[in-house]
Amino acid sequence: MKYLRPGEWTGLNTAIVLIIAAIFLFDLQGAFIKHMGSRYPVEQIAFFRNLFGILPNLVVLLLSAEWHARGRHWKIKHWRLGFGRGFLLIIAQMCFYSSLLHMQLATATTLAFSGPLFITLLSIPLLGHTVGWWRGSAVAAGFAGVVLVLQPGRDAFSAFALLPIAAAFFYAVASLSSRFFDKETPTSLISIYASAAAMLAALVLVWFSGEWVELVAVTDWLWFIAMGTTGGCAVFLMITAYRMADPSSLSPFEYFGIPFSFCLGWFFFDEAPFDSLFPGVLLIVGGGLLVLWRERALARSRP
Repeated sequence: MKYLRPGEWTGLNTAIVLIIAAIFLFDLQGAFIKHMGSRYPVEQIAFFRNLFGILPNLVVLLLSAEWHARGRHWKIKHWRLGFGRGFLLIIAQMCFYSSLLHMQLATATTLAFSGPLFITLLSIPLLGHTVGWWRGSAVAAGFAGVVLVLQPGRDAFSAFALLPIAAAFFYAVASLSSRFFDKETPTSLISIYASAAAMLAALVLVWFSGEWVELVAVTDWLWFIAMGTTGGCAVFLMITAYRMADPSSLSPFEYFGIPFSFCLGWFFFDEAPFDSLFPGVLLIVGGGLLVLWRERALARSRP
């Protein structure tokens, strides 16, 4: 593990705050999707998620002084990668959204948090990173906490339990791919490319499935707008975080999404999953805090 200079440590602090905020918004989006899933097909939900997910990133881009100063270019150098991320995301979305319709919010989210493990492992061959003993142990502790919260033998180990795990893998690949864009490429523009590709892919899936439910109630439109904008903001924050710091330093903090999902599941759906929260959540949160403590210790010890 390399030592962090003061400026790098400040960037890591900011990235940690951004990743935790992104995870909360993702969980909130999951609650919206679960609510709408009883009346609308998954393909249609994915379409509106990506359609309205473009809006917050478009606003950020149009308000960016740096983007205007650079000539307001819409085309990016790695445009193929930009669209390719969208196809990764639509696969992940279809898997995760489907799991939310058949599982409790907290259970599906807990399984999806195998993502940090995938991110840490994939960062080795994709980014050439070295994961030290401390961070490796932190991720292992977090995954052990996931297993404890999951409580093997319960309904989570149905065939539907494979869907959030598959979603976690594709989300992890999409997150890591953001590191391959030039630093000059606006994060919001990267998100717009991915959302546009995912939206078109979802529209194709709707056309093939023949499932489309007409929106009549204004409240349903508001739910879809809230879902899309929440998800769009979450993606923007996550990409920003992963472009600022080492993915294996950030991935343990994604486990904070588990207590978030437990609280949201209780608030929206009266799922009351608190009996299964402890002691696993202590390992999950402890894993993230262990990484934070180790990075601070290295920053202080550097001359």
